[in-house]
Amino acid sequence: MTSLDAVRTPVLLVDVDRLDANIADMAARFGSAGIALRPHVKTSKCWNVAQRQLAAGAIGFTCSTVAEIAWLRGHGVADLLWAQPPVGPAKIDFTVSTMRDSGPFLVALDSVEVARPLAAAATAARLVVPYLIEVNSGQARSGVDPDRLERLAGELAALDGLERRGIMTHEGHLSKIGNDRAAREQAGRGVGQLMADLAQQLRTAGYGVDIVSVGSTPGASSAPFVPGVTEARPGTYVYYDANQTRMGTTTLDHCALTVLARVISTERPGVAIIDAGIKATSSDALNAVNGLGIVCDLDSHPLGDVSFVDGNEEHGFLNGAGTDRLAVGDLVRVVPNHACGTANMFSELLAIRGDAHTELWPISARY
Repeated sequence: MTSLDAVRTPVLLVDVDRLDANIADMAARFGSAGIALRPHVKTSKCWNVAQRQLAAGAIGFTCSTVAEIAWLRGHGVADLLWAQPPVGPAKIDFTVSTMRDSGPFLVALDSVEVARPLAAAATAARLVVPYLIEVNSGQARSGVDPDRLERLAGELAALDGLERRGIMTHEGHLSKIGNDRAAREQAGRGVGQLMADLAQQLRTAGYGVDIVSVGSTPGASSAPFVPGVTEARPGTYVYYDANQTRMGTTTLDHCALTVLARVISTERPGVAIIDAGIKATSSDALNAVNGLGIVCDLDSHPLGDVSFVDGNEEHGFLNGAGTDRLAVGDLVRVVPNHACGTANMFSELLAIRGDAHTELWPISARY
């Protein structure tokens, strides 16, 4: 058991009761609808969290990096999707050697240019790499445009060493809709319907499709529930964050991740400086809100008259009338804009429970 006052700040905190409730809620939501849950592990990079997700019914995980794949394989997790195409000799060598040593995992492909070197390496190693074709459903990041999907399916089918398992998308553009739940739900259902229709189009053309995968926390209540979608890949839901509260996908009392910081200076009126800057929290805001997160007291109640307006590397600038109540040495908790990016900046987190019991949990697979 660790007193928060004795902790060397800044430190990452996770409220275990909220974490467990978030995991149970999402698992129940999909389990009752018969939708497979393959959460994105980049949010936590923490085995203590991942174990809870598996115990709640997750079929495996979605990964972004080589480090995440290697880390989870080291823990014996078989069912993985690498959601970033393996491009370049090092990533292709890693893919082939890992599949040879510990079995296959899904990869994402969105062009024949990406696929050819991988197919050649897999063929040379006498392996078959299973893949999902990534579709651009509106974010316009990676993914083939829908009108070119059938052609790409044919091009990929002509390559040895690869096995098509289905299609996937990341409906990240839903986060740009803002705090309009009805509009976001409508857009999410549109993504789910697009993916279901594309899957049927491929089947009609003679291309097998077993997996139809969508993935985002903002779309978790809409896109997966269109008939024909088989799995979902939300990530942020385990912790939630300030971005999710601002867009209305959750409320602040579900946010499980906070950065504990201490006031180190109050030399100027209306300003308090804390020891957590841009290296301890996230400037990745998904909307027009400025700042680095939502400032709360030690019970995670927001300080409505205090704003986290800016930061240097190790200094955070709090503004507002409420800073007059803050003194040097006071502790605050900051709900970060983006939980995923914040967790990646720490090597461990302090897990706290309602009974004041605490544990240190390692964060792994960081760059």
